[in-house]
This record gives sequence, C-alpha cells and structure tokens, in this order.
Amino acid sequence: MKPIVGKQVPCMFIMGDSLFDNGNNNDLFTLAKCNYLPYGIDYPQGPTGRFCNGKNIPDFLAEFLGFEKTIPPFVTANGDEILKGVNYASGGGGILGETGLLQGDRWSMKRQLFNHGVTISKINRLLGNAIKVRKHLKKCLYVVNMGSNEYVNNYLLSPLYLTSLFQTPQQFATTVINHYSQQLKRLYKYGARKIVVYGLAPLGCIPQNLFKTSGNGSVCNDSINEIVQPFDDRLKPLIDSLNADLHGSHFTMINFTSLITQGHNSALGIKFANASCCAEIGNRAAAARSYRAELPTDAYPFDIRSLVHQ
Repeated sequence: MKPIVGKQVPCMFIMGDSLFDNGNNNDLFTLAKCNYLPYGIDYPQGPTGRFCNGKNIPDFLAEFLGFEKTIPPFVTANGDEILKGVNYASGGGGILGETGLLQGDRWSMKRQLFNHGVTISKINRLLGNAIKVRKHLKKCLYVVNMGSNEYVNNYLLSPLYLTSLFQTPQQFATTVINHYSQQLKRLYKYGARKIVVYGLAPLGCIPQNLFKTSGNGSVCNDSINEIVQPFDDRLKPLIDSLNADLHGSHFTMINFTSLITQGHNSALGIKFANASCCAEIGNRAAAARSYRAELPTDAYPFDIRSLVHQ
C-alpha cells in the first residue's frame, strides 16, 4: 500500500502494550524492555524500544495516514510535535492495575490516560484556550491496543496469578471489559471522537504458547484461544454501546484474529504466520488491513480509512 499524500488527520494518539510501544519502557525498571539488538536490527535508527526488528503497527498506520514522521513516544515528545500526536504504549501494560506486575514497571491503561491528560495540558498552553483544544482533539485519530497482557501476564500465569482459580474465562472477560469500558469513556471525556480499538490476537498461536499444544493436529493451542475468545465476544457489543451512548463518538473495532488467520498474507511474503512474533512484515500486513479492510471480518463497523472521514 502506498502512503497517502497529505495527512488525513492532523494528529494520532496511541495507547497499548508491547505491540505498540516505541520507547516508553526504555528507562523503566522492567523486564519488558527491548532497546538492544537484535531488536531494531532492520530499523533505520537501530534499537529504539520497539518490540520488533523494524517498524511496528503504529509506524505503518502513520505512514498510511500521510504523516511524514512516526508518532513520538511520550517520554521524548515535546514542543509543537505533540500537536501531531503522542504514543503512550508500554510493554507489559494492561487494562487491570495488577496485570504485568511480575514484569516490573509498566504503564497501565490508567497511567496512559493520565499521561494523555498531561499532554492535553501542554496542548492547552500551546493553543491558548480550551475551545481550540477541543476542536483539535476531536479531529485526531486514537488507536488503542490493550487486553493481551490480561491473559499472557495475568490469567494464564497460574499459580503466580490466582485469577483463573476464582473466575471462569467468561467471568474474567466481563471483568476486564467493564474496566475497559470506563477507560474508553474517560478517553472520550478527554475529547477523543475517532477511536480505533483492537481486539486480541489468537494468543494460542504465539510462539511462547505453541509448545503447550497437545497432539491434536492443530498448529495453535486451541485451549488458550478458547480462553481468550470471550474478550472479543464482549468487545464488539461494547463498541456498539459506546457509539450509541456517547454523542458524536465513532468507535471501531479491528479484529486482530481475522488479520492474522484469514485473507491473503502469503501475497505479502508471509509464509508462516505463527513462525515468529511481531516482525516488521507482519506489522505492515496488520496495519494495511486495519487501514483498508480486506475482509468484512477485519473491522467493525468500518476500517480506519472510513473512520477518519466520519
């Protein structure tokens, strides 16, 4: 996909976990850190804190949307550049406060929202008044990718976490989605109107879980995917509810499972979708189909290309 000439939105704000982190964890006391080789081996500036060999999904989204530069991480963003957006994503971060605790320091969704409030205060000083700030923020695109660590670094870590002993997968998904709902409403109160929310990837297909697969002929660990699925089952109705209840809001859901397991990734040179995690080529494919859906299952109710024109 060729980048658009001229920006389609004036700014993009990003929240998420390691898939979207581009350097916020570098100075944190955490195991979730990757500002060293071989991470960044294919990135022009080398290791930057991105959890991949090159560009991540937000980098490609910025390119497809017509931004000349990538969106800077919160830890380095300053001056007028914050008017074009900020990336708050943090490896290990989650929706629940306790998620990722064993990794060390990380920014939860609550902390990322707090950091966004700090950015808004700075934007207010730059633009001079609240009316201009609101007009600016409502034009921006907000991209959120949270929830994977609720499973990878919480529910699936028994006995280090006791969550799975007290809640069924359905009950846990309801708990997480209820928290997520309040956080997304807070983002709306901060002025966000065009909001992309990613569903979960099939976590039973990521490398660290493949070895757990029983000999049932399946490539992926189906039992883990079944545990995770209730989250996405509840996320889609949440999108409908937010759009109905919050005046002027345009929420959309990107179906990560569809991006990874369906469609024509082989045309992009991806021969084995589960052979490695978070490589640049996979990030580009996921971003391209987030921006312009290839299948009806990729995005709901519309893809990012349509969302920015709402």
